[in-house]
Amino acid sequence: MTTTTAVRPTPPRPPAAAPGKRPTGSRAKAWATRAPLLPALVFLIVVTQLPFVATLVISFFDWNSLKPDQRDFTGFANYGSVFTDPALRESVLTTVLLTATVVIVSVVLGLLFALLLDRAFFGRGFVRTLLITPFLIVPISAALLWKHALYNPEYGLFNGALTWFGNLFGIESVAQPEWTSEMPLMAVAAALVWQWTPFMMLILLAGLQSRPAETLEAARLDGAGPWQMFRFLTLPHLRRYLELGVLLGSVYIVQNFDAVFTITAGGLGTANLPYTVYETFYRAHEYGLASAVGVVVVIGTVIIATFALRVVSSLFREEASRA
Repeated sequence: MTTTTAVRPTPPRPPAAAPGKRPTGSRAKAWATRAPLLPALVFLIVVTQLPFVATLVISFFDWNSLKPDQRDFTGFANYGSVFTDPALRESVLTTVLLTATVVIVSVVLGLLFALLLDRAFFGRGFVRTLLITPFLIVPISAALLWKHALYNPEYGLFNGALTWFGNLFGIESVAQPEWTSEMPLMAVAAALVWQWTPFMMLILLAGLQSRPAETLEAARLDGAGPWQMFRFLTLPHLRRYLELGVLLGSVYIVQNFDAVFTITAGGLGTANLPYTVYETFYRAHEYGLASAVGVVVVIGTVIIATFALRVVSSLFREEASRA
């Protein structure tokens, strides 16, 4: 006899969600999580992006505020003037030279101070506080301090120190240089180096204090000297921190306006791109050309900031892998 077994029909499965699509519940949950951030996002777009779009549109016009009825669309002519006009081209070169000088000197001095503060000595906390102080001063106040308290040829500290040393060694007449007129670009660079060295020092000090102690101790036991440890252990470890300091410093210093405006008023070959934007917009009333210069500054800053963000993300990845 043959026994027949009844086969139960398989209940239909619910349709699978299409690949790449989230369920409705998770999508609503994601929007509920992001909803509190929407006002901040809208505020950021209104405050930053809309003015930039307006600046970008104005940069394509020949627009002088003294002739408001004569506005002509010129395409990329203003951008061509940025790189072909001798004065604007000189401001580009001045910006590059000033930024490179300040960043390199600040990084070198910051590394020296960071190596000093990485050692234990009496009063290290007090010395660290003093070294950080210049970075906490308002930029315009720092520029005024250097212009009047240090550079002034009549009562400035620098010329006073030269007179004191001259009297100490029996020199009757000591040269009293006009710092801001005889060496203007160096005067601006020195003020910026003084203010930005603490920033570099903090970044590099954080890198020094994140070195693995086991590796340093093993190098000491193997007979490595201070220079060998610095060259083969400390410097490779600080490579990312040095890159981060250089990139972040470049982002901020390329936009510096306070020191140039306060110390030299953009004269004697010290006008950088931010000061040129100010001169073109507020003095010459050339809105289109000033907007083109501003867009060039923003694009350059965004390129540098992109590299800075990549360095920061790589630093976080390295720290996460070590943890």
